[in-house]
Amino acid sequence: MKMPAGAAAAGPIEPVRRTFVLLEALSRRPHATVSALADETGLPRPTVVRLLQTLVTLGYATQVSRHVGYRLTDRVLVLAQGIRFVDHLVDVAAPHMQRFTRRYGWPLYLGTISHRAITIRYSTAAESPMAFERAAFNRRSPILSSAVGRAWLAFSAPDDRRAILRDLGIREDAALAAAFARIRRDGHAFTIVPRNARLQGIAVALCKDQRVLGCISMRFIRSALSEAEAGTRYGAPLNAMASTIADDTA
Repeated sequence: MKMPAGAAAAGPIEPVRRTFVLLEALSRRPHATVSALADETGLPRPTVVRLLQTLVTLGYATQVSRHVGYRLTDRVLVLAQGIRFVDHLVDVAAPHMQRFTRRYGWPLYLGTISHRAITIRYSTAAESPMAFERAAFNRRSPILSSAVGRAWLAFSAPDDRRAILRDLGIREDAALAAAFARIRRDGHAFTIVPRNARLQGIAVALCKDQRVLGCISMRFIRSALSEAEAGTRYGAPLNAMASTIADDTA
């Protein structure tokens, strides 16, 4: 894996940072004046005025009156469409994951990519008699080494995979390409773990219309199952469940 030239981390673009600081301040109240926003954000008053004018022009804010100030519009909800889809995905996946855990015992985890990491959105760990952890919601894992991240990358469309890797500052070399091809052939991915690690994960992708919607991993104890045994025993049931969930996702 090679870092592309010029891939050193850069700082935030200041006008963009200031815009989001202002949006967050506006989101914390029904409305606010220029003076109140300048005091809360620490931004110069002329900057606040220019940013508000831009947000009004784009439709994300509106001026209620000179006395009351500004408020956000419902257009900002468009920015949360991806989050609402994740909520819908959890609603669809949860019953299937619960049935799997009741049948096989092992805990399952539904993950999606969020800001250069895998974030766990739902888990059946609390319902699993073989769970080794109870708190998993919103846990973040590295994309390149986690089973969910590796399954996501392997089953993503090439352009999507390149975009994710580029965001991580990584170029897909021959070794990575071969690893992703092997995952696609097997139908599942495993976490890259140290030799003495106690736990392991196997993950499958939820794919629909050539797009990865999410990935589901099953975590197991290495002394109870080898990777080969986990793949042989649970690879097909996990993929069947993933296919059903993807089909049920509108």
